[in-house]
Amino acid sequence: MACDEGQEEHLIDLAQRFDRYVMHLKGSFGEIGDHRLSVMAGIMVMDELAELQKRMKGMEGEIATLRKTRDDALNKADKNDAALTGVLLEMAERIEALSGKLAGRPSGNA
Repeated sequence: MACDEGQEEHLIDLAQRFDRYVMHLKGSFGEIGDHRLSVMAGIMVMDELAELQKRMKGMEGEIATLRKTRDDALNKADKNDAALTGVLLEMAERIEALSGKLAGRPSGNA
């Protein structure tokens, strides 16, 4: 079987993994023909692939939910930060006004 340069080991590994499926089936069903064993092994591989894809979709959904939760929390924190900044500015202005009164300056002048 042909493959790209440097992919030989990967191809050999895939063939060995597929052969393990075939040997497992051969051990379970005996000699029922190479064609049947190959088809059955291919179906087993596709079943595992489908199960992994389903698990991946579930994990992608969980990731999306976690990202939304994170983004919502960050947005809420940003709003809280803005509110806190406003309160702190107002307090700073009041402190300046009180400081000016204590120093005998008219209000509005720092």
